Parts: sequence; C-alpha cells; structure tokens
Amino acid sequence: MTVQKLARYFDHTVLKPDATAEDILSLCHQARQWNFATVCVAPDWVAFAHDMLKDSDVLVASVAGFPHGNTLSQIKAQETQLALEAGAMEVDMVMAIGQAKQGAWRQVEADIRGVVEAARSKPGAIVKVIFENALLTKEEIQKACFICNAAGAHYVKTSTGFASSGATLEDVRLMRRYAQPDVGVKAAGGIRDLETALAMIEAGATRLGSSASVKIVEEFQKREA
Repeated sequence: MTVQKLARYFDHTVLKPDATAEDILSLCHQARQWNFATVCVAPDWVAFAHDMLKDSDVLVASVAGFPHGNTLSQIKAQETQLALEAGAMEVDMVMAIGQAKQGAWRQVEADIRGVVEAARSKPGAIVKVIFENALLTKEEIQKACFICNAAGAHYVKTSTGFASSGATLEDVRLMRRYAQPDVGVKAAGGIRDLETALAMIEAGATRLGSSASVKIVEEFQKREA
C-alpha cells in the first residue's frame, strides 16, 4: 500500500444538509490534492463539483433516494438521470429498506434495476446500492447482495452514515462473501482513522466513504515517513 493507492479507495464525502459552496469548494480542493477516487455530494452540488474537478482524475458521485430509501422508484431513477446529466459518474442509491424488511424483494429488485437502467444512459456510470446495515439482519444483508447481483448493481454499500451505526468488519466480510466477484463493496459510516480504513480494506472493501479522508491519508503518510 502507498499513500497514492490508499487515496484512490476514497469517496471524499460531504452530505450534511447545511453544506455550503465553501464546503464543496474545500472538498474538491482536497480531493484534487490527494487524487481521491471521487467527491460524493448531494444532487444540487453535482454541477458545481464537476466544474471544479473537470481537469482532474477525480470523479463526481451523488446520491438517490437519500438517506431513507423510501422515495418512489421513479424519482430515484430520475435523480440518477439528472445527476449524470449534471456531471456525476457514480450514484449511491439507498435501497427500499422498508420493502426489504417486509420481504418484498421483487419490489426491492425493481427499485434497484430502475436506477441501474437509468445509469446506462451514460457510458461508464456506476451504481452503488446502500443497504443501511444497522437496520437489517444478517439474512437480509445476504439476500440484498443476491438482489443487487441480479439487478446489475456495480457496488454494494454498508451505510448512509446517518443511521445509528455505520460500517462493521463483519458486515463488509459478509457482503464480500455474497456479492459477485465483479461487484465492489463500499464501506461507509464511522471510518475516521487509518486503522479502521485499513481494516475495512483487509475485510474486502474496495471503496471507502468518509468525510475524514484527508486525516486518514495524512496519518498514513506520517506513518510511512
């Protein structure tokens, strides 16, 4: 692992509801400096972030159905379409959690598939599906992985960061076990230090979502110096 490789694991994230242009500008500046994989911002900041990063290797990610997942499926698909048109290349959608809890897996799959199909309008676009594992049983997490495999999702993701708890090593291992080999695993929520980040990668995470990305890579750089 090098600091450059570690940085490319990160979706450098600001999704707080009171984020301002100054916050997004700082996010983009930091992402440029460290060459993170993406910045992840709310839909209304996608065009701004894209403009700030247009001559860099950092992509823009956004969200759909965020943070509760109970938005109408048509709206999630439209959010995805509009985010991609505004410059995003990745969309993190929240699964229909209530439908999953009541075992309505056909509806869950249709909801995800609608977003995946909307993303196909832009070559190379990626869809990550947020499970919100704090609200699910292990069996439901396993089933959600199978559903994402069938629906064509590119990543499965642990958490929004807005629930009672975020990513755990146990959940990352479980998701890595049941997601198809070509489906990535994104750990998000509570990743605030280097040891946690490295442990998540060791457990099988191929992407990390964090607002503490700079702190983590700086910690790694100091350790390696």
